[in-house]
Amino acid sequence: MTSFARHAIPGIVEIVPQRHGDDRGFFSETYRQSEFEKQGIRIDWVQDNQSISVNAGTIRGLHFQSPPLAQHKLVRVLRGAIYDVALDIRKGSPHFGDWVGVVISAAKWNQLLIPAGFAHGFMTIEPETEVLYKVSEYWSHEHEGTIRWDDPDLAISWPALDSPPTLSGKDATAPLFRDIDSPFVFEGGQ
Repeated sequence: MTSFARHAIPGIVEIVPQRHGDDRGFFSETYRQSEFEKQGIRIDWVQDNQSISVNAGTIRGLHFQSPPLAQHKLVRVLRGAIYDVALDIRKGSPHFGDWVGVVISAAKWNQLLIPAGFAHGFMTIEPETEVLYKVSEYWSHEHEGTIRWDDPDLAISWPALDSPPTLSGKDATAPLFRDIDSPFVFEGGQ
């Protein structure tokens, strides 16, 4: 049976699908809509994204997509491990500017559900890390936003690195959190 663990910020859910193993390896249902719906999670997924990062210390994020194309994400690791971060950017939220960080790995077989209204990013903590994630809206360049991964005001506790991180140009020059006008508004509940 799949386990669902809620985190300190409502809406962030760590999920561990059950694995059935034998001498051949294992089988796992990594997503079963009916199990999610039993937990009150009803999301229509429209796209799967996959990335491979060659080096440990590769950072992707913090990214979000604005309404009306805001994305829920379900992140899992096929190979290697990441430190995954979800940052609450919903204006009026009691957790506005707070973040949750979770190690997601192929060994732990866990996943992280990140609702719309959160910026998302991760750092690879093993080389050759492969990440697969579902999103609830199609990618749109016109709706994408980025927040600086190492913003001192956010004080995200990223894993220590022996050398500078590997970043895209977009992530290296992203604005600070205080300099963005978040397109999200907290609507209560989650």
